[in-house]
Amino acid sequence: MALLVVQIPALNEAKHIAQVIHEVPRDIPGVDRVKVLVIDDGSTDDTAQAALAAGADLVVRHRMNRGLAAAFTTGLHYSLSMGADIIVNTDGDNQYPGSNIPRLVAPIVKGEADMVIGDRQPGALSHFSWTKQRLQMLGSQMVRALTRAPVADVTSGFRAISREAAMNLNLTSTYTYTLETIFQAASKRFKLTSVIIEPNQTQRKSRLMTSIPSYMLKQGRNILTFWTMYKPMQIFSSLGIVLMLLGLFLVGRYFWYQVVSPDGLEHFAALVIGAVSVVIGLFLLMLALLAEFLGVLRTMLDNQALRIRRLEMSAPDGQTREADPLEGVEVFIPGQADGGDHALR
Repeated sequence: MALLVVQIPALNEAKHIAQVIHEVPRDIPGVDRVKVLVIDDGSTDDTAQAALAAGADLVVRHRMNRGLAAAFTTGLHYSLSMGADIIVNTDGDNQYPGSNIPRLVAPIVKGEADMVIGDRQPGALSHFSWTKQRLQMLGSQMVRALTRAPVADVTSGFRAISREAAMNLNLTSTYTYTLETIFQAASKRFKLTSVIIEPNQTQRKSRLMTSIPSYMLKQGRNILTFWTMYKPMQIFSSLGIVLMLLGLFLVGRYFWYQVVSPDGLEHFAALVIGAVSVVIGLFLLMLALLAEFLGVLRTMLDNQALRIRRLEMSAPDGQTREADPLEGVEVFIPGQADGGDHALR
């Protein structure tokens, strides 16, 4: 029986969380059961209580605010522990209509994709400024070019992930999960795709984009970091080869003038620059090999983490069991507290 878990990271969303939960469809083609998991990322309002009252099947709460990426990772941990075959991530501010969930999970149900990302068509969103529209489109084009993943809206938080893909995700970012999950899934050769969705008008300002310059700096740094992390040979070897060719050209040019022209000494600066370029190019090629070796080591560690995760998520008889509680996380279960509304583990 296919189980879909809809995980909702939320921070101070007591006003909106009930509507988000109520809009989650419980009858989806290809899915037998649907459960809702809310991750309260250290809210100072009644988000957790509102989620329980609205019918969430499980609520986990960080004792302090740890950021969106940490909330997403916690959600994956507990979604897998609930036995999820498919995980849908949506925001707690009701930006993504629950009615779009069947369309989002359809490619995974059909076996056509491992990760599906909802395309908001940011270039046409009326509540995005012209500058934000262009930046979103440019960022998506850059990520598509670097990962070769056919994803139209890389910063969309509305996405569906198969159990196998979720088991293989090991995130390092503390800012957001959206970019790293794409780079990592593409590097592990999971099938990614997009489906067009119709987002709601956001009811509050983005907490990630405090200002356009700050957002550009953080996202640009993230793209460079993940590109370097998952494509090190491509980057360092390309730079190294370019510098070596430039250096050899300058060195050859110097010796050419030494032979054919009496003023060859006037080009001594080019010889120095060329020699330095060759040395730096060789260094970058060595760095490329070292980074590739580290990538192999990371792959081995990821494989070990996957094996451990499979053991953690399976009981001796092969049935899915509850995962061990994460440190600094409170877990609320509706209707299991000595007559109360919830229990705390």
